[in-house]
Amino acid sequence: MINAMTPQHTFCDYYRQWVAMYKEGAVRDVTLSKYHLTCAWLQKLIPLLTLAELNRITYQQLLNDYAQSHERQTTMDFHHQLKGAVLDAVDEGLVDRDPTRKAIIKGKTPRAKKQKYLNQFELHRLLNDLNLGTDISWDWLILLIAKTGLRFSEAIALTPADFEFGRQVVSVSKTWDYKSGGGFVPTKNRSSVRKVQLDWQLVIQFSELTKSLPPDEPIFVNGKVYNSTANDVLERHCRHAEIPVISVHGLRHTHASLLLFAGVSIASVAKRLGHASMNTTQKTYLHIIQELENQDVDLVMRSISSLI
Repeated sequence: MINAMTPQHTFCDYYRQWVAMYKEGAVRDVTLSKYHLTCAWLQKLIPLLTLAELNRITYQQLLNDYAQSHERQTTMDFHHQLKGAVLDAVDEGLVDRDPTRKAIIKGKTPRAKKQKYLNQFELHRLLNDLNLGTDISWDWLILLIAKTGLRFSEAIALTPADFEFGRQVVSVSKTWDYKSGGGFVPTKNRSSVRKVQLDWQLVIQFSELTKSLPPDEPIFVNGKVYNSTANDVLERHCRHAEIPVISVHGLRHTHASLLLFAGVSIASVAKRLGHASMNTTQKTYLHIIQELENQDVDLVMRSISSLI
């Protein structure tokens, strides 16, 4: 137990027990796996460092060593995963002072990023390349995510009963645990439980596709589901349509980007995407928001100049 810890115990042991005490059963499996990965890095970088030896210098050295093989944002995430445990150790009297205070976050130069979203012209080319037959397929999943902005795990968890065709909405109340063998699991956060409006064309298409399917079984799941399979299908379509290759998650970015460029408010986009707060939306799409602000400045200046 953490209560039995002393300053002579290693920080690795303390952190491992801290994760078991406060994170196991309290966070999603995908989040817990990140904490376990952080444990593995501590074991690699500071296996013998005791709590008594944890100070600003040794903590900064840990971050510096981690940053040698990681980009700055990844190092920042590593720091955030450690900070809660470190502050608890300070509160418990196992560490004298907060060693994370004024920590400097470094990191390797980021690699050139792949394009994350398509513009409207490119999206039209992609959708025109889809083979939308009479049976459910990955192509239908691509269309659905492009038009709704659902997460991959949300989309593959949809059942016929989730569609309310009369109201033109689909209810998102669960996800499919494709990473751990399947099965329904809760959404990413409470804000992710939502109803997403559908366009009339999608309503007609999916009412026909799902009419003879079991109402409570996921329509896109037929055996083991892999995100990589959907990405491979999407990549083939992107190459055939001669547009930039994006991932299935990039379809979600595409959806949000087109809404923002169309003038939809950040609050409405955040709600549609199931973000926990507008801050998440603003951070994720900052580059688009800044571009729109520049357009607004141009519009303001043209309006002002016309007053004379």
